[in-house]
Amino acid sequence: MTDTRFHAGRGPVLALLANAMVWGISWWPLRQLQALGLHPLWATALIFGLCATLISLRWRGAWPALLRRPLLWGIAVAAGINNACFNWGVTEGDVVKVVLLFYLMPLWTVLLARWVLHEHVSPEGLVRVALSVGGAVLVLWPQQGRSLLEGTRPVDLLGLLAGFFFAVNNILLRKANDRDSGAPGLAMFLGGLAVALPLALSLPDVPRPPALAPGWLAGCAALAGVYVVSNVALQYAATRMPANATSVLMITEVLWASASALLLGAGTLTPALALGGALILGSALLAALRP
Repeated sequence: MTDTRFHAGRGPVLALLANAMVWGISWWPLRQLQALGLHPLWATALIFGLCATLISLRWRGAWPALLRRPLLWGIAVAAGINNACFNWGVTEGDVVKVVLLFYLMPLWTVLLARWVLHEHVSPEGLVRVALSVGGAVLVLWPQQGRSLLEGTRPVDLLGLLAGFFFAVNNILLRKANDRDSGAPGLAMFLGGLAVALPLALSLPDVPRPPALAPGWLAGCAALAGVYVVSNVALQYAATRMPANATSVLMITEVLWASASALLLGAGTLTPALALGGALILGSALLAALRP
């Protein structure tokens, strides 16, 4: 008889890999929008507002489900902080560094999964977390021998904050276990709008959006469509896989971000980056091949 244990889980694994690819290369269109005068916080607010509209049109029952389930409000807050910080960080900070700090989140996920979902932390899970964090440290360590904090700008630390709240978001998605109503997706996109818009309006260093123009309007609309599809993929996978496996598998986003930054001239390949990337890829493969 053929062993179908891995094949049964292939769909969620592929969905997570697709989601990681989208977010791994999302820095480039966000930087193009910034070059057109649209700050990443404004871009996040506009794009996520469009995403919430698309979700509302596709799933008519999303709003009633959102209003009657307080757990989804927590998803909105966690996702809003996660996305606002991540988009801001990869647009104005070092792409690879921000993404790597974001993917220190397996540490948070293991603790949260144990506390909230009462999931058992296996020795294999600890090995995968150690590989991913070790790889991140290797890539992040400054070449001049300075400490990690000395080599990190404040904007890069947005990745750390985003990673923590992404872990919270994954845990709450698992707890919500809502696969069909569209309410979790609506909560996540409304959260992005609710967090990014007040920040954009209140922070003095954030310029107002430029005059309406086809270029940045079309860019926002296209990203909104891609994000909705990516979000559906994340929800599909996050409600079907253990939370710590979800977070570790999503680390392939680091590879997409690093590769795209290198190809587009936004970074250089160093031995530390190569070795750290190999460790991170190893942890992702362990998660993907796990029965």
